[in-house]
Amino acid sequence: MTRLLAALLLAATAALVAPAAPASAAARVTVANPDGDAVVDPTYATTLTVRGTGFQAVRGGHGGIYVFFGAVKGTWQPSRGGATGQDYWYVPDSEARDNQGFQKYVAFPGSDTAGSANGGAMSAGGAWSTSVVVPGATFRAYDRSDSVRTIDCRTMTCGVITIGAHGIKSARNETFTPVRVASLQQQEPAAGSSSAPDAQQGSSAPGAAPEAGAPEAGSVPTADAAGTDEGGQGGQGGKGGDGGTGRGAAVGAPTLEVDRASAVAGNVLAFTATGLPPGRQVTVVLDDGAAGAGPFLVGADGTTAGVLTLPEDAAAGTHELRVHGVEEPPSVSFAIAAAEAEPAAATSDEGRAGLAFAGVAGVVLLAAVGRAAYPLLRTRRVRRAA
Repeated sequence: MTRLLAALLLAATAALVAPAAPASAAARVTVANPDGDAVVDPTYATTLTVRGTGFQAVRGGHGGIYVFFGAVKGTWQPSRGGATGQDYWYVPDSEARDNQGFQKYVAFPGSDTAGSANGGAMSAGGAWSTSVVVPGATFRAYDRSDSVRTIDCRTMTCGVITIGAHGIKSARNETFTPVRVASLQQQEPAAGSSSAPDAQQGSSAPGAAPEAGAPEAGSVPTADAAGTDEGGQGGQGGKGGDGGTGRGAAVGAPTLEVDRASAVAGNVLAFTATGLPPGRQVTVVLDDGAAGAGPFLVGADGTTAGVLTLPEDAAAGTHELRVHGVEEPPSVSFAIAAAEAEPAAATSDEGRAGLAFAGVAGVVLLAAVGRAAYPLLRTRRVRRAA
């Protein structure tokens, strides 16, 4: 009995002094532009390299995480009831693999959706790396009812947002990493002055970053600080060709063309615009607002392309698509065909015809059976009477 008590006391003492198991590391995200700073240009596109560690990786799980650029406020996390367009906003983009680069999808390791991941796959330890294109300091965001709101990152705190993909809510994978807005374009020094180190330092320093989930904040620095080299401008669109200001000039006359073969109500319509100012952020609108899409970033060659979903109730006939966001907005008129009849309707009609035929056949069969049974019933009745 004494030995048993001693053993129990020794085990309890070991449990008290044994070190606790290490807790899982919290998710962490780092953001850097081509200069290595968490800074985006207010006017031109900036490519941010985004790396994450400590994320929850579900081996073979369906989905992963989305990586956005946008703004948040209050309790924005989807796992805590946050809703897009209400508590957080991000630059819209297609969910296709070859989208504009504003939105990336990082798949879980071994996921069945890895083929559609344009941001790579997460490691078994929850690490990943991808890039996100930021079109500028302002963008138009949409909520669940397609209402539009303009987000200005010069007056709101913007940054990189990560949330669970494909509708999966994961608190551990919901992060917000703020960035600063400042000019990354190389500026000509004033006459009689040397390149000011202080100005360059103002462009390089990432500044104090608020905590994840920080509410809207004013006075985000937007001073035109000098860039460090030609690589300071990243992303699509690049630097303009006017010799120093980075302001791109339009290439040729603005034009807009659509894939007329796919112009059917309810279909996705592809379009291509040329002759636009490089680095500009534009949107496309059908008729007087029946449908819209964007923003789309104009490349260095003055072109941009994208897709627009035509309304299912669009009337058959001629419609107009117009580009917005440039001084000379191009437009194109084209015919939209009515949506084809659903095959299900034809199948339903065939089914009703089949049921009707089966009913008639059943009546005929019952009549035949009745006629065949009548002599037998009559014979039985005669025998009973006898």
